[in-house]
Amino acid sequence: MIRSQFPVLSQTINGHPLAFLDSSATTQKPLCVIQAMNDFYTNHYSSVKRGAYALSAQTTQKFEETRLKVAKFIDAPNENSIVFTKGTTESINLVAWSYGLANFKPDDEILLSVLEHHANIVPWQLLAKEKGVKIKVIPCDDNGDLQISELSNLLGEKTKIVAIANIANSIGTVNPLAEIIPIIRKFAPKAKVLVDAAQGAGHSKISVKNLDCDFLAFSGHKIYGPTGVGVLYGKPEILENMPPWQGGGEMIDNVSFKGTTFAAPPARFEAGTPPIAEVIGLSAAIDWITETGMDNIVANEKQVTEYALTELKKIEGIRIVGNPKNRGSIISLTSHIHPHDIAMILDEEGIAVRSGHHCAQPTMERFGIVATLRASFAAYTEPWEIDRLCSSLKRAVLIFS
Repeated sequence: MIRSQFPVLSQTINGHPLAFLDSSATTQKPLCVIQAMNDFYTNHYSSVKRGAYALSAQTTQKFEETRLKVAKFIDAPNENSIVFTKGTTESINLVAWSYGLANFKPDDEILLSVLEHHANIVPWQLLAKEKGVKIKVIPCDDNGDLQISELSNLLGEKTKIVAIANIANSIGTVNPLAEIIPIIRKFAPKAKVLVDAAQGAGHSKISVKNLDCDFLAFSGHKIYGPTGVGVLYGKPEILENMPPWQGGGEMIDNVSFKGTTFAAPPARFEAGTPPIAEVIGLSAAIDWITETGMDNIVANEKQVTEYALTELKKIEGIRIVGNPKNRGSIISLTSHIHPHDIAMILDEEGIAVRSGHHCAQPTMERFGIVATLRASFAAYTEPWEIDRLCSSLKRAVLIFS
């Protein structure tokens, strides 16, 4: 059983078996990831690239093998297109403050969607203020599907980048990138495309080659790995022409007080000591996904999500926000009860869900709400957890009725 591989899920909360339904915020970690990091700290710990001794050489090899593994995981052309960061947020900021700062000029345009996480909004707003750039927004309909028909009106010669999530963390919409990106290429051929894959990398097969995106970002902790590590993919020819974002050790070619030259990517964008143990953990997480099988993970999540939708629709006083054509393993709910109050009642029974605006306030505004209760699922989610969720929601409705 998949669930038995996750130690934290065996515990009880307030006397109830833990039902962890907050996997879009972060996934739990399989034992193999925990053991891999513990083994590194116990038996192999050293820095990378800087030591002419056995431990450092071994660590450097494992570190760079992970880069190659990540490239294969997202079907990237080679490992030099993979930059290690702290997470999706830092990856997007890197693109904004390296590529954007160097290439944008006043009156250029950035295109986002109304469904974006704040991490794919705020960096662009900061850059827009700095450079005098305009931000445009792709709207969505009442179901939560992006209005693709508006793209031809929003794109043009001034569009320099389109930054869009493959799955919306707030209501679960799976954006049809295979349809959207060719439209971008047609109406704004010079624009770059950045995909925020924070919610997608652990829930679907991703091929940057097939998508033809210029950048793609995701976080380790959302794909069963540790926090503190993420990935930025960039097309090699684009990374090669991007200036450094941060300065420090290892990202240089030569340093003198007369001037400094910089290393080739990806080293150019990895200043300082990297998150070594976290990269080792990310490697183990990718191995776990590969061995479990992405097809198996997707099938379980689809089954659980469909079951949850069926059962939640039966509860009077609970409304599901959005009805997208293609939904990920995320369901957002509202009722006459504040989501925080419901979440506390669920917690009394050992059920972990997320309440709030989910760092997606523009999405909340679009649907005329302030916050939702969000249940999200992963490879380890089982139907009994959905039954527990529904039972507790009914209890909450009764308490506040």
